Amino acid sequence: MAADRIPEGFQQTEVGVIPVDWEVKNIGSLTEKIGSGITPTGGSRVYKSEGSVFLRSQNVGWGSLLLDEVAFIDEETHKSFDSTEIKEGDVLLNITGASIGRCAIADQRVENGNVNQHVCIIRGSAGKLNPKYLSSIILSSIGQNQIDSFQAGGNRQGLNFGQIKAIQIPLPPTLAEQAAIAAALSDMDVLIESLERLIGKKRAVKQGAMQELLRPKENWTTKQLGDVLVKIVGGGTPSRSNEDYWNGKIPWVTVKDFSNFDPFNTQEYITEEGLANSASNLIPSGVLIISTRMAVGKAVIYNVDVCINQDLKALFPNEALEVNYLYYWFQQNAKKVSDLASGSTVMGISLNDLKSIEISFPEKSTQIFIARTLSDMDAEIGRLEAQLAKYRRVKEGMMQELLTGKKRLV
Repeated sequence: MAADRIPEGFQQTEVGVIPVDWEVKNIGSLTEKIGSGITPTGGSRVYKSEGSVFLRSQNVGWGSLLLDEVAFIDEETHKSFDSTEIKEGDVLLNITGASIGRCAIADQRVENGNVNQHVCIIRGSAGKLNPKYLSSIILSSIGQNQIDSFQAGGNRQGLNFGQIKAIQIPLPPTLAEQAAIAAALSDMDVLIESLERLIGKKRAVKQGAMQELLRPKENWTTKQLGDVLVKIVGGGTPSRSNEDYWNGKIPWVTVKDFSNFDPFNTQEYITEEGLANSASNLIPSGVLIISTRMAVGKAVIYNVDVCINQDLKALFPNEALEVNYLYYWFQQNAKKVSDLASGSTVMGISLNDLKSIEISFPEKSTQIFIARTLSDMDAEIGRLEAQLAKYRRVKEGMMQELLTGKKRLV
């Protein structure tokens, strides 16, 4: 940013534009401890069902502790790891592997526990650094960009203590202002976490309802899938070397689209010419599409006409079967379907194996009721997820404003 564009009362620094009464300090100058732990000899074999908490990288999330699968060590091992003992208020930072950069604050649940070699304890010096403020900085783009810059080729591998100490942070002039910023962001975190818990509960309720509603009952019909389908339509890929076949207006579906499913859009589009010169077919909206390779048995329904590639199949049920009931049946029986897959490199299910799968179903009106009930649950979860996404965007905006002093709370 050019000097003449810096607002009055602000300064350009290594971490961006901040107020003139703020400083930029490295973490090493503000801390009394930066260090990681070790794993006991014998690894997971020596973990206990109770004892002292032993935190691993999977227990440190993006701003919160994940303690569902926490390990424990006995008292003798704990005493031998005294240099890695956790104190309440420590900032715990993942320093290796895919989760590098995740951090959370140690609370009373893990106090006096220990960390392994993949987790670093950052303990601020008294009177210099608010731990929640530091955690917020590390999790923000200010911290994450610096962590990225330490990784060769942009591939996150590991952080050493020297790099952690060198991370630059914008620092308000008083602890009170640090605390006010941390508190405002913590309030938003509480809101986000409560909504995440609610969504988790709603998903569990839906899963239970799906198990009960789709459990075969007296007077239900059981047939092979092939006997209740009018047809199965496959797909294909237009030639990649012909530019005239791509970037058109026809949505083209691959298994990649299943990960972040959008019923109206796909990652790639083909042209009318691409459709005409490939083995792909135009699949009408509302038709069930499943993956028969890789994510075998995963099912989706698009609300627009689409084309599919060769790894997918479109299933057209006959009058005995409601398509939305079939969709939820695949959700509930995903493992049953995927267990039929085979292959030395890429797993896939054959057409014959797919057709031979047994499916139980009630009369049509009951199928419609079941599908509608589960769809209503999905809609409620979708609304909550949209609200959660909104809250996360709000928090990102707050972080940008508060952690750079654009908005002052003190």
